[in-house]
Amino acid sequence: MTEFLRQVLVPIAVASVAAVLILGLVNMIRGGNPWRSQYLMQTRVVLQFVAIVMVMMAVWSMMGRQ
Repeated sequence: MTEFLRQVLVPIAVASVAAVLILGLVNMIRGGNPWRSQYLMQTRVVLQFVAIVMVMMAVWSMMGRQ
């Protein structure tokens, strides 16, 4: 489980955060809908929380193996 979390889930979570961040920046640069910008910002915050939790779970599970 630790390897799957560390090698698959954490990179997916980080890539998701980066993708939503880029979408938000593109929307802002183009002068897009402000409601969409707000939605993307809220989504990014939630995804960052999920990514941090996954990273902490991976670190915690690796410490248990020592």
